[in-house]
Amino acid sequence: MDATHLTFLFLVIGIVAFLYSSVGHAGASGYIAVMTLFGLAATAIRPTALILNILVATIGSIQFARAGYFRWRLFWPFAALSIPAAYLGGYLQLPVVILRILIGLVLLFSAARLFFRKNDPPEVQSPAPPAAIGLGGVVGLLSGLTGTGGGIFLTPLLLFFRWARIREAAAVSALFILVNSIAGLAGYFIAHRSVPSLGLILSGAAVVGGTAGSYFGSRRFPVRTISLVLAIVLVIAGTKLIFTR
Repeated sequence: MDATHLTFLFLVIGIVAFLYSSVGHAGASGYIAVMTLFGLAATAIRPTALILNILVATIGSIQFARAGYFRWRLFWPFAALSIPAAYLGGYLQLPVVILRILIGLVLLFSAARLFFRKNDPPEVQSPAPPAAIGLGGVVGLLSGLTGTGGGIFLTPLLLFFRWARIREAAAVSALFILVNSIAGLAGYFIAHRSVPSLGLILSGAAVVGGTAGSYFGSRRFPVRTISLVLAIVLVIAGTKLIFTR
């Protein structure tokens, strides 16, 4: 890749990190789509996306927590089974074409609901721990099967059942993505004993975009703006799942 293409890739990665981090996501589906369009080797795309995911999710977790939106009691039940389930999903070699289409349609439906959401729900309630643990395992499994950090599934789930307000859902999703991405990268490193240098090259763009996005998402953007950005993110992710083979 020549300097011009690398510079353009750097800028696009920064934009993706900004958009995703403003809603508590880390951008894995966006990074994968961008790197695929740039013709990068498939063997380098997944670990590179995980490296960028870890950087952006770390920044997002800190920013949303410092702004006072993180809820440990909401986070831990969903995270309890997600890591081993994500390992299992990554290990399984299943025909996932139909699964990807169904998940993509669910994400597009969630995006449509967010386009019409004006504000946070007036009241939220905590999920029953057994239900949250079970759903966390399902989300972790889907994360492993689809190669994402899980935030694109967890955030709509929290909002649909009114278990969290938008910024709270973003804060919980950021840390959820972080722990799953670390687990995924650890599994890759154990298998390959190396990581691609491209992740280090693009890390600057991810850090800048992620820092700016999570700052504005946690402190500056109104709830309506966050809803619209999240809807756009879900449309991108859902479309990618449906049409990528």
